[in-house]
Amino acid sequence: MFESLSSKLQNITAKMRGKARVTDADIKEMMREIRMALLEADVNYGVVKEFVADMSEKCKGADVTQSLTPGQEIVKIVRESLTELLGGEAGSDKLLSSSTGFNTIILYGLQGAGKTTTAVKLAKLLKTAGKKPMVVSVDVHRPAAAGQLKVLADAVGVDCYIDPEEKDAIKIARDGEGKARYLLCNYLIIDTAGRTVVDDELMTELKDISNTVNPTEKLLVVDAMIGQEAVNVAQTFEEAIGMDGFIMTKLDGDARGGSALSIRKLTGKPIKYICTGEKVDAIEQFHAQRMADRILGMGDVISLIEKAQTTIDEEEAIKSMERMMSSGYNLDDLYSQFQQMKKMGSLKDLVGMLPGAAGKVNDEDLDDKIIDRQMAIISSMTKKERRVPSILNASRRKRIAAGAGVEVSDVNKLMTQYEQTAKMMKQFSNGKGGFKMPKGFAKQAAKMGMGGMKGLPSDMQLPEGMEMPSSGGFGGLFGRKNTDSDEGTYTPTGRRDRKKKRKGRR
Repeated sequence: MFESLSSKLQNITAKMRGKARVTDADIKEMMREIRMALLEADVNYGVVKEFVADMSEKCKGADVTQSLTPGQEIVKIVRESLTELLGGEAGSDKLLSSSTGFNTIILYGLQGAGKTTTAVKLAKLLKTAGKKPMVVSVDVHRPAAAGQLKVLADAVGVDCYIDPEEKDAIKIARDGEGKARYLLCNYLIIDTAGRTVVDDELMTELKDISNTVNPTEKLLVVDAMIGQEAVNVAQTFEEAIGMDGFIMTKLDGDARGGSALSIRKLTGKPIKYICTGEKVDAIEQFHAQRMADRILGMGDVISLIEKAQTTIDEEEAIKSMERMMSSGYNLDDLYSQFQQMKKMGSLKDLVGMLPGAAGKVNDEDLDDKIIDRQMAIISSMTKKERRVPSILNASRRKRIAAGAGVEVSDVNKLMTQYEQTAKMMKQFSNGKGGFKMPKGFAKQAAKMGMGGMKGLPSDMQLPEGMEMPSSGGFGGLFGRKNTDSDEGTYTPTGRRDRKKKRKGRR
């Protein structure tokens, strides 16, 4: 996603970040490089021209020239300008909602943009958020459209209404709305017909459907692969029907991302969601600032946490952590962790959300097939071998390698990874399922300004539902409360408080 543009902008900002003095020549050269990077990413020429001119003016302002760290100020200006280009104002990326509690979303778009799969992806996302959605297909021109929607909806457990025998799209829309209200659904998502090109017949049909169901939200599904043509399509739909926003699809492919950077500026309509893969959970709400941070290699920790909260089985994760803390960690737990990682998406996307990680890890090391290979190795073991890894001698490893279709060296690498993890967790375990500080850890933490968590910024905000662990220990994170009787209470200077013990002896 924005891979080429991202790497170029990261290189440009890296050059500026460390500069103690910035000249007009430096700014001019940076603007030239940014202009070329945006044009190569297929961003509209008019958008690029206005963007660069505005940013150049800001970089020559007093905030930069009088700053003690002008390089950092310029990076800040690039970030803010890119955020503004992508949408800027917070809240515009949220779905509109009806005061009645019943919301209708119509998805428009050309044939092949991915409307049908996007309808189910959006429905699944709403269902995960505690809503009750229903999808309906009013595509009477493509015979397989309704059947495809039904299969996908059934796979994710979402209500679906289709009528393959009916040839009147308006009647199907009306009947679908009635069925959704009868089932007490609060979201109705309508998958409309598409064409390879925009024509009057299609627009008339879409207008009639819109007038029939009175939608809360009209979203255009745009294929990021078609580049600048996406902007032309968006402007045509906006003039003919009127749009409330966009859903960008196929951002995981070879798309250069220019359409996403152009479409908001040229139409004035926000991007609501982006689809980054073919799986039904490969959709996420679009946030302009988070996306700008990702493009500039600054990470997106909030989105990473949100993805973890929606995909990871919290109960299973707690059980696994408790086993790790009680020295009962085995290869079944490692296999479970690999499964949880796969649910969160590709390794490349996950690393891209970590601040400062973009560009620091080779793409070869982020191959998702590596996890599949590790899981295959564990699957080739017997139950006893997974639960008691210490019995894995040379002959057993040779048999496991043959069963998984890998080399013995691959099995050895996996076992080294497991042993290192188990050893690390043993150092932090008190043997009772709780957490203990390794010797000298608290003292070192105090030197770094971490004692009692005092080194953290006072304005740091954690996502809703998360709490900062107390300075007394991290046991509460792992399903049990840490007590003084386990390992004693540590002061910010790293010394154990032994006053209670001394009193007891007296």
